[in-house]
Amino acid sequence: MGSIIFRKKKSTFLLFLLPGVIWYSFVTIIPLITSFSYSFFKWSGGPNKTFIGLDNFKMLLQDEIFWQAFKNNLLITLLCVIGQIGFALIISSLLSTKFVKFKNIHRSVIFFPVVLSTIIIGFIWTMMYNKDYGIVNWFLQFLHLDFLIKPWLDDPKIVMLSISLPIIWQYIGYYMVIIMAGMTNISNEVFEMAEIDGATGFRKLIHITLPLLKNTIMVCIMLCIAGNMQVFSHIFVMTSGGPGTSSMVMAMYSYEKSFSQYQLGYGSAISIGILVVSLAMVFISRKLLGGKNDDTAY
Repeated sequence: MGSIIFRKKKSTFLLFLLPGVIWYSFVTIIPLITSFSYSFFKWSGGPNKTFIGLDNFKMLLQDEIFWQAFKNNLLITLLCVIGQIGFALIISSLLSTKFVKFKNIHRSVIFFPVVLSTIIIGFIWTMMYNKDYGIVNWFLQFLHLDFLIKPWLDDPKIVMLSISLPIIWQYIGYYMVIIMAGMTNISNEVFEMAEIDGATGFRKLIHITLPLLKNTIMVCIMLCIAGNMQVFSHIFVMTSGGPGTSSMVMAMYSYEKSFSQYQLGYGSAISIGILVVSLAMVFISRKLLGGKNDDTAY
């Protein structure tokens, strides 16, 4: 009787799990397999495909624009790890104190940009950055800081910083939620004992919160690296990789090769390259940060 009930529960569980597995396979697994197969062909989208073996990957290794795009992805990732996780940690620490009022309102406001479309965020910040009527330059002019007014999206020297800011701003709330969830596992007695010993807010953050959140911070860093190595929508809306290729990222380059220049085989090879370098970055960062569990970490 017990085995029958167990089989029924297992069947029910698999039945509920099946739609998610089918959807994930349809949007992730099948496109990955087809991209991998297309990467061995010279194909412009028509009925004819020419098998060229590893030539697309050989070309990719020598493609200077791809490696420039890779460097741009690394820069965005570095800025986002510092900006998103850093600000999220500070905000989470402030919201965990007794002095901040209306905490639920603060959490909702900070998390709100996360639920907005990246396309919308890109359009909003493009208007804000506009040299003639954007609010950024207007505010600088209002403060009589005219020397700081710049064409934020048209200057190759600052365009990467300009497009990184909206990405950082949008996802601070995402990492704030993860970090605050980790903080709930830290006993209040630990903080109370630290306060008795005279620890201030900053010292508690450095010597108590950070060590106890080691695994949570590591998860945040892994998610941040994986997400920003395939960033696309913000750049597509704001600069399309310009001026020139100064803000080109790997996903944008794959899109241009595939759907603007109709080199679908080479674009597929770029997609596989993105997957490989992204996994390599996650693996390297995990090794550098340390992958072993800590009894004191949550």
